Amino acid sequence: MAGIIDLIGNTPLVELTKLNPNPNVKVFAKLEGNNPGGSVKDRAAFNMISSALERGEINKGTRLVEATSGNTGIALAMIANLFGLDIELVMPANSTRERTLTMEAFGATVTLLENIEACRDYAEAKGVTEGHFLLNQFANSDNYMAHYKATGPEIWRDTNGGITHFVSAMGTTGTIMGCSRYLKEKNADVQIVGCQPTENSSIPGIRRWEPAYLPKIFEASRVDRTIDVSEADATQMARKLAREEGIFAGMSTGGACVAALQVAAELSEGTVVFIACDRGDRYLSSPLFG
Repeated sequence: MAGIIDLIGNTPLVELTKLNPNPNVKVFAKLEGNNPGGSVKDRAAFNMISSALERGEINKGTRLVEATSGNTGIALAMIANLFGLDIELVMPANSTRERTLTMEAFGATVTLLENIEACRDYAEAKGVTEGHFLLNQFANSDNYMAHYKATGPEIWRDTNGGITHFVSAMGTTGTIMGCSRYLKEKNADVQIVGCQPTENSSIPGIRRWEPAYLPKIFEASRVDRTIDVSEADATQMARKLAREEGIFAGMSTGGACVAALQVAAELSEGTVVFIACDRGDRYLSSPLFG
């Protein structure tokens, strides 16, 4: 009998049957919303907390603190509670109410500030005070190693080594960094494609960071190509995924799908896999599905 942590990972890979413009190319979505916490961030959250415990960096008396735009916070709240750890999550005030309530339901303290940069500054300052520990997903190798150890191998296994292009939103960049490491080791010709918002677009889960806030785990050399996606296109694609493919997910998934379909349209043949980051029910109070 499995505990809830044992259900993290081994998420389904499903083929798009209606939106793919190219019959000679297969496009698959990896449904990370099927993780118990509802997003890809379950993987990184578990690896960051369990690894810190194993190394003795934290114990039951430590109070964790982390800045998050939502999904990481939910995952950390769930997993910290399972390990008997207190956690404060710092989140932008414009985040959907569902996210705040879910974190609080798992027992976390939630602090709301004006934007993610302010949240990161707050968390970093508090993380150095006595009794606190900053997980720092933006600079923590345990973030991307979760995907090197599991997400990448699952994709390789489930495509029978046939993947030619991997597409991912870029936020903390942990998913794309870890999968790139693994997939390139298996086949250096696999193309790694990241997506980021166009200028002045706001897409939850995808960022165009100012240099001072660029995640320290990010290595540009591990991404072969970056595709800019507009807020409007990401929104429209998230709605299309729900209505035409039955995949209910958020805007970051819509953005990744826009990029994946753009790549597929350019190919004569291939297998494209993109990350469907979370579930759409996190956005029901937002305009996305309104």
